[in-house]
Amino acid sequence: MTSYVMADDDDAKTLIRAHPWATLVSNGPHGLVAAHYPVLLDEDADGMVLLSHLGRRDADRFGLGSYELMVIFHGPHGYVSPSWYGLPTAVPTWNFAVVHAYGVPRRLDAAENLRVLERLVDRFEDPLPNPFRLHVTEANTAYAERIVGGTVGFSMPVRRFVGRDKMSQDKPAEVVDRVIAALLAPGPYRNPELADRVAGHRHR
Repeated sequence: MTSYVMADDDDAKTLIRAHPWATLVSNGPHGLVAAHYPVLLDEDADGMVLLSHLGRRDADRFGLGSYELMVIFHGPHGYVSPSWYGLPTAVPTWNFAVVHAYGVPRRLDAAENLRVLERLVDRFEDPLPNPFRLHVTEANTAYAERIVGGTVGFSMPVRRFVGRDKMSQDKPAEVVDRVIAALLAPGPYRNPELADRVAGHRHR
């Protein structure tokens, strides 16, 4: 039976780097809660460690620091039509890549939180031709220091993760080629990013 398990730490980290917009879920003091924030890997840490912050209201709802947190990263995903297979029998499916990371976060102090905010800004500004920097002026530094007070930063060592990477691995090579071609063709399910990931599995 074909396995879709993503068990390698490096594969999980690659997906997290490419898809940092995450869903955070916790069964905290107010029951099951969820929120959505950008989350980064701490590239200086040993193992897998996540960095981000929550608004203070969300941090209170989550009981941040006292309860296990599940952070869900969605990679490329999309519908796969059986009409693409060219087979006499087939059913629809969904190709997807996902990582669920689990751990108990540590709350950061104000200085650490500001450094995480700076990392977040740099991460998303670096690709731009004229990247904005948090400390571009003294006035902006002061503004950032005020704004960051409304957030609670965290660092979360990942105790375990569950990864899945379903990319038509169970299909013959000629069928996979047709799936890739369909995902690249104009139409309602055009998905070049997913096509690239499906193609990448052809070389594993």
